Amino acid sequence: MSGVRLKHDIWVLVADGEKALYLRNRGDAEYPDLEVVGGVQERNPPTREQGTDRPGRMDTPSTPRSSIEVTDWHRISKERFADEIAEQLYAMAHRNEFEHIVLVAPPAVIGELRKKLHKEVDARVVAEVPKTLTNHSVWEIEKILKEG
Repeated sequence: MSGVRLKHDIWVLVADGEKALYLRNRGDAEYPDLEVVGGVQERNPPTREQGTDRPGRMDTPSTPRSSIEVTDWHRISKERFADEIAEQLYAMAHRNEFEHIVLVAPPAVIGELRKKLHKEVDARVVAEVPKTLTNHSVWEIEKILKEG
């Protein structure tokens, strides 16, 4: 087995910038059996649907009528979502709900999460899988993680 070793009772966080699924392995490393223990979903429409105003303009003597960059509300919402997940993980770790956890998310989301994780949670992270698996079934997630 070249994939992630999912020991009994290990938790798996499967997330992207809008959804998070908390799973716990009821099985063992050889035959994982992931069960859903929680989840979060946030509506995060594209920036074009979140912003209403056109970008501003700046008129200075050196650069006449240059436009100001549009705020990326979608990216900001993803960063806030990473904050929320990090806070939830800290609360769960503090209550000793999990001893070890595997993070499964796109590389950018893992990077944001890593910046925000409390030391208590960070010490419990045993593996990171840089993949987007939020739209997969639990069975498919088990298979993908086991195979690597």
